[in-house]
Amino acid sequence: MEKVKPKKHLGQHFLTDLSIAEKIAKAVTGHGGVKKVLEIGPGMGVLTDFLLLEDWDLYLVDIDKESIAYLHQKYPSLGSKIIDGDYLKEDFKNIMNGPYVVAGNFPYNISSQIFFKVLEERDQVTEVVCMLQKEVAQRIASPKGNKDYGILSVLLQAFYDIEYLFTVPPGVFNPPPKVNSGVIRLKRNQVEKLDCNEKLFFRVVKQGFSTRRKTLRNAVKSMGISEELKADTLLEKRAEQLGVEEFIYLTNKIEESWNQ
Repeated sequence: MEKVKPKKHLGQHFLTDLSIAEKIAKAVTGHGGVKKVLEIGPGMGVLTDFLLLEDWDLYLVDIDKESIAYLHQKYPSLGSKIIDGDYLKEDFKNIMNGPYVVAGNFPYNISSQIFFKVLEERDQVTEVVCMLQKEVAQRIASPKGNKDYGILSVLLQAFYDIEYLFTVPPGVFNPPPKVNSGVIRLKRNQVEKLDCNEKLFFRVVKQGFSTRRKTLRNAVKSMGISEELKADTLLEKRAEQLGVEEFIYLTNKIEESWNQ
């Protein structure tokens, strides 16, 4: 089988270090007793080999036609579980038909979009174990009050318990990226529904971080809040100082101020 060439326009950096691939595969726990695992962007199957050893019900999705052809040759037994498509556009609720785990070495250029899709499918995605740009990995796992903390931190931490597992240097990839990578694990928590209007919560979080350096009073004033709410001392803080519970409180206060 001819090797697949990494494609720059797809943000591909193929992992070449087998011990790291094994470590990532072993980090998948099947949280909630789930057996189905979807690997995003398997490339030439370096991580896939180790996931198959762990006896998961494994599905692969890749946008790269060359990779898909290679994977079909390498894993003929997977058959229709090798999906030629874009994770961001395919309807995986129907494809996976029940709870599943997401794993993979995510392309840097779409890692944030993958997580927004995970959030949409959070009722099915019980766990995520992935490698991505270290800076993004740290942001997702970061606690409040930290400069790395941002929109994705809050939204993901509302529904997942998140651990930063380990850092991976550039030299173990072909081609090497210009930055370090980080591996993180997200496990779905017990929160089925937030104690507020969830659509508004997403909007408030995004609005709060739209002007990071300003106080929340400035950040959310365009949302048409009441004078009473403007006086709330919570609004003297900046978005990065608020945890999930405080954002829920703020979301409820904003909705109340509209209904006054």
